[in-house]
Amino acid sequence: MRVRYRELALSDLDNIFRYLDERSPAGARNVMDAIHAVVGDIAQNPLGARRTSDPTVRVKVVARYGYKILYSVEADAIEILHVRLGARRPWPAERR
Repeated sequence: MRVRYRELALSDLDNIFRYLDERSPAGARNVMDAIHAVVGDIAQNPLGARRTSDPTVRVKVVARYGYKILYSVEADAIEILHVRLGARRPWPAERR
């Protein structure tokens, strides 16, 4: 399936990369590669991740690094809504 990113998600990815790149350029690349690999998995199996309290939003965790990818499944595409570290306070759609 085709993947689209909301502005918030693009900003999230940029912020994640810049923060990590200052500390470890190789680590930043590894995290970004892992996030993009999970986005690829989502595109292949869009209904495979758990639902959130918002029935239109699903969440998939980048296991090794703890980032959560929140997305919605549209008729013709996956829309990445938000990417955040799992240790942060839950995003409103994640609350149950």
